[in-house]
Amino acid sequence: MLLRKTALVLALATAALLASAATATAAPADPAPASTTPFAAAAANPVIVVGGLSGVAVAYEPIAARLRADGYRTFIYQLPGLGLGDIPTSARAFAGYVDQVRASTGAATVDVVAHSEGGLVSRYYLKRLGGTATVGRYVSLGTPQYGTYVANIVAFLGLGSCAGVVACQQMTIGSAFLADLNAGDDTPGAVRYTTIRTLQDELVRPTGNAAVNDGATNVLVQAYCPLRVVGHLGLVLDGTAYTIVRGALVDGPVRPNCLAL
Repeated sequence: MLLRKTALVLALATAALLASAATATAAPADPAPASTTPFAAAAANPVIVVGGLSGVAVAYEPIAARLRADGYRTFIYQLPGLGLGDIPTSARAFAGYVDQVRASTGAATVDVVAHSEGGLVSRYYLKRLGGTATVGRYVSLGTPQYGTYVANIVAFLGLGSCAGVVACQQMTIGSAFLADLNAGDDTPGAVRYTTIRTLQDELVRPTGNAAVNDGATNVLVQAYCPLRVVGHLGLVLDGTAYTIVRGALVDGPVRPNCLAL
């Protein structure tokens, strides 16, 4: 089991190194035309989907397409360097991207749907870079808010400090980065915070570390849908997980559709 988890981490890092270094920090393109549905009025905040470690933008098109179909102006943010580097540095780049989206749409605030490391980048922006003034809702999917043992395992097996991946080091349980991020209030500002996690998450262990304190809505998929099997990457593809995201974006109650495709 340890070796399989380690292989997953190393595979992510290797894929990132071989992938294109292009990022989504350029001026955002106009999103695809949105349909009108009961779930998203024309005045709804634009939504920025924030990718995770080694997550190329195209990998998030499925969830972005669902959001567009529900009427949201949707953008995808690929982390600089595919998220291998320093998380606070990525957060500063993300701050610039948020400003670009606001300028291009005329919106005062945006909503954020962030996967994995993207949730930490977004939370750092909110907590340390004044982002609470420009974000209305924060939704994380499988984010190691309090770290993950998978990152620790790489060092434990003698493969170096997270195989040299800075972001992996920072996502290790007990890291200085996480100690700073989680000091004080987990949910600053008037932002509505929602976290979504799954028992089958291969990369966030223990899975309870994907939740935050201080008034957030923390949703475990299997607490509502015990038979639903959703992995770490599956959180951005799964229909049930998306129904939780959709509810969070309209400040609705947690009512997952356990049969959603």
